[in-house]
Amino acid sequence: MKILIFGASGFIGFPAAQALIRAGHIVYGQTRSKENVQRFEAEEIIPVVCEPESNAWHSLLPTLDVVIEALGGTAIKQFVAASIREGVASAAQQFRPSHAPKLTYIYTSGCWVHGDNRSEIVTDTTPITNPVELVAWRPEQEQAVITHSTLNGIVVRPVMLYGKAGSIFASVFKQAKEEGKVTWPGTPGGKLSVIHADDLADLYVRLTEKASIVGGKIFDVSNDVLEDMDAFLKKLSQIAGLEGKYEYRNPTNIFEVAMGTTVLARPYLGRALLGWHPKKIGLTDGLETYYASYLASVAESKSN
Repeated sequence: MKILIFGASGFIGFPAAQALIRAGHIVYGQTRSKENVQRFEAEEIIPVVCEPESNAWHSLLPTLDVVIEALGGTAIKQFVAASIREGVASAAQQFRPSHAPKLTYIYTSGCWVHGDNRSEIVTDTTPITNPVELVAWRPEQEQAVITHSTLNGIVVRPVMLYGKAGSIFASVFKQAKEEGKVTWPGTPGGKLSVIHADDLADLYVRLTEKASIVGGKIFDVSNDVLEDMDAFLKKLSQIAGLEGKYEYRNPTNIFEVAMGTTVLARPYLGRALLGWHPKKIGLTDGLETYYASYLASVAESKSN
């Protein structure tokens, strides 16, 4: 299959591209920076240096099977997400043969749309009623994707990502290393729904390969087990040599409010329809490895 990934250099897009390459597919990676070209080519990803809203990638459309939008989570706002989606749809109508199947469009959303709730379990099909303010615009975009008349739309909702360079946990890893303290926005007693970047990448492979039979669906993505926030913070403090001390702080912006959100995610569609199961060691159980990986990635970036 031929796949174009918007945001192929990111924490979601790059592992997905690597996984798709290993699965035998041809992957084009969109990036805004020429600095990523060598990195892409070393991984057998074909670089496409452009803005996602540009027409520089349109020549690929006649033979593309799938477009994956993985452009950076909360950094992509409502009007940008809509512009990119409709740009893809318009270009597909213009450049794809009339007999071609619908172009599959996989939109990356997130589980914060479920809102903050420490008592109710949510699944892929739980109605969205109270999304976190930061992503309150996303449910409308999700529906626009899965009901699209031109595109075979699929939505992916990852929970908080871990592994490799740290993703959302990089900030607390950095604080532990550089400031000698561990803090987290919110209040005690929260739970963590998390997923390793490689397990998420495996889901993208399965969605890509089975897109023709799972179009129009939304997939939440999470590990099987919820993790205890206090246990995670305490263990991080111990690993960083801070004697297990940690504290909570008041959120200072809507992103930190979202970070303090508890989503009791227990998704089922990926397992039931795709045979997908996460395989990586959990965040807290494997924290020594994940913290070391973060430190190594920081050292590597400074040396380059």
